[in-house]
Amino acid sequence: MTPYADLDLEAMLTDLESDRVERKESFKGKAPDTVREAVCAFANDLAGHGAPGVVFIGARDDGTPVGLNVSDEFLRQLADIKTDGNIAPPPTLLVEKRRLLGHQLAVITVWPCDTPPARCRGRVHVRWGPRRGLASAQDERILNERRRHRDRPFDVQPVPSATIDDLDRLRFEQEYLPSAVAADVLTSNERSLEQRLAATKMILSDVEPIPTVLGLLVVGKSPIDWLSGAYTQFLRVAGVDLADPVQDDAVIDGTVADQIRRLEDKLNAHNVQGVRFGDLVQESREVAYPLDALRQLTRNALMHRTYESTHSPVRVYWFDDRIEIHNPGGPFGSVTPENFGLPGVTDYRNPNLAEALRALGYVQRFGAGISIARRLLGERLRFEVQPGFVAAIVRAAR
Repeated sequence: MTPYADLDLEAMLTDLESDRVERKESFKGKAPDTVREAVCAFANDLAGHGAPGVVFIGARDDGTPVGLNVSDEFLRQLADIKTDGNIAPPPTLLVEKRRLLGHQLAVITVWPCDTPPARCRGRVHVRWGPRRGLASAQDERILNERRRHRDRPFDVQPVPSATIDDLDRLRFEQEYLPSAVAADVLTSNERSLEQRLAATKMILSDVEPIPTVLGLLVVGKSPIDWLSGAYTQFLRVAGVDLADPVQDDAVIDGTVADQIRRLEDKLNAHNVQGVRFGDLVQESREVAYPLDALRQLTRNALMHRTYESTHSPVRVYWFDDRIEIHNPGGPFGSVTPENFGLPGVTDYRNPNLAEALRALGYVQRFGAGISIARRLLGERLRFEVQPGFVAAIVRAAR
């Protein structure tokens, strides 16, 4: 992931025939949408260059710089393209201020995605020569077949012992597909069920309809049959340690969306600190913990946990003085114990599961969950980060 040198960028900037370059004079009007579509197209790399594409902001169509003022705030705005949830899975990109041909330009370098197709707002954008547009059925097939098996994340690895009958077709067609793919695209294409499952990474391919880990986690009839740790254990302990009496317990299984819904029902049911009676007619219930913070932390745990080679569930233990949320799998990729939870520091063990949860509405913005929880909880929230697990510990309000 070495960025281009200035000489390389200057040559690309003025090469009007290149299919790895997009130029924009500014980031106003329709430009934010078209820049995201260009980033999506470069991530898909339909031509198979295996090299990054570049979006120049501050240059005319002929490559002449316009003299744009590139501020730090503007660069942060461009960097949000990676995490604002419009492109999924999140693209690998670098945003820089570079001085080219004597002028400042904002440069977005986009590396090809390992697990195409990438989608921008539910649509697959690709590039043919200097033109950009929506992928055809054949384009999507090429992208599906290009996925690299050895380097693929675990969440899109096939589960050879499972069959397509282990996926819930009704759930896929009525719940997931309309959420993940734009309505006009669904209306216009005539793909088979197998082609649609392959395009959304639920199976390996339409010619090898073997469910992936993602398929089982998102639309599987019984994910726990194939992924033994794919469940959540909930305990409400009447005390401050595990030796105290258990007030409520539940093993919550099903798809990840099922687990989220059922777990949040549990959290909501127990999240009552007291009742105040203002008069004989009305009562006011006070919550012990901000529910949105608990949602962010539990969803993060289910999204970022490891599902590979483990029988461990996500564990949510509710004590009288605190809540502990444990998920198997320590820091991943660029995240370390030292930088864990810092703004802008994020990586994805399960990038395709993150994409699916965003499509289903459980994730609005990539990388924002911990920041939201910290804003709501302040010093009541701390993390214990170990090589094999991460625990979020939330103290009750005094």
